[in-house]
Amino acid sequence: MDAIRNPYSPGAGSPPPALAGRDALREQVRVAVERLRIGRAAKSVLMVGLRGVGKTVLLEQMRADAAATNICTLRVEAPENRSLPAMIAPQLRLALLQLSLIGSAKDKAKRALRALAGFAKSLKLKYNDIEVGFDVDPEPGLADNGDLEGDLTALLEEVGRAAQSGGTAVVLFLDELQYVERNQLAALISALHRTSQASLPVTVVGAGLPQLRGLSGEAKSYAERLFDFPMIGPLNDSEAKLALQKPAHDEGVEFTPEALAEIIEQTKGYPYFLQEWGKHSWEVASESPITLENVKTASAQAIAALDESFFRVRFDRLTPTEKRYLRAMAELGPEPLHRSGDIAACIGKAVSTLAPLRQNLILKGMIWSPSHGDTAFTVPLFDDFMKRIMPGKDWKSE
Repeated sequence: MDAIRNPYSPGAGSPPPALAGRDALREQVRVAVERLRIGRAAKSVLMVGLRGVGKTVLLEQMRADAAATNICTLRVEAPENRSLPAMIAPQLRLALLQLSLIGSAKDKAKRALRALAGFAKSLKLKYNDIEVGFDVDPEPGLADNGDLEGDLTALLEEVGRAAQSGGTAVVLFLDELQYVERNQLAALISALHRTSQASLPVTVVGAGLPQLRGLSGEAKSYAERLFDFPMIGPLNDSEAKLALQKPAHDEGVEFTPEALAEIIEQTKGYPYFLQEWGKHSWEVASESPITLENVKTASAQAIAALDESFFRVRFDRLTPTEKRYLRAMAELGPEPLHRSGDIAACIGKAVSTLAPLRQNLILKGMIWSPSHGDTAFTVPLFDDFMKRIMPGKDWKSE
């Protein structure tokens, strides 16, 4: 079929043609933001889930939803080795410049810009990755003490007052939050706690790997009362069928029931994988409907594409010993959870000697610990990939 008309879009953060199964969460965030706008209390939202469940896509859709109602939105991805002040300062500047165009918010937005100038100047030496230009001078004593927690709190209070004067809200959409260092995450949580206490319209809608819940609680014990932590998982069968069928139907193409069932079985309902299988099934089929045989042929192509991109880019960041650890997890089978002792036994090492290695893999976002002593992949189907790329038994020898 016509490759140009192929509706499926596998890619990091690429929006799918049909965002299935996420309407309830979008509505939860919409209600929370609108409550803040009118001065009512609402929790911030931190979505957690494995790779490939569509957190980034959903976060961007929520940002677009909010922006369409004249909410001031900031979109930030938290890469490794970048400070929180450096990520949010330029975006806050843009939001405050927008607020300064609202007559009722002009004066408070300018004061918030002065607070931001002091914030950036005072923390630039500590976090030397801050790069942001200002058209205003700092106001002495305003968010410029050099203490991140206190200064960020003072800054977000000023931002909240500007938004309140303008009859709007400021929402920080933050992705990959598991990479934010604990003290910086603690500062953000503390600042949000203060704006919540003051009924100021500032909130965070964030996303991260499942360990984000634990990291937030470790950063500040009251985080569980400040945030909702919805778990974003794979789509159920009906949602997965919609994600596949609607884009094809819009192009005049259908799937046989057997073809749909095979894709859902292969992908386990993970949105990223549904897009990959949909793309390759479309390319294999010569006409509608897309059949089971088309999907079986496409499966080999989809797996090869995932191996070379989605999986391989993560594998190549690993050290040889880290690869062995993950290969041992794969050897233990497809169960989502594995005991640390079982993994160590598979490698032939003592659990205590592998603890630093395990912690490094958690920091890299490759695994997480649902409970003490348990370990799980953060990347769906990564166990099968590890068996393909490290076959046989040679991986056991150092």
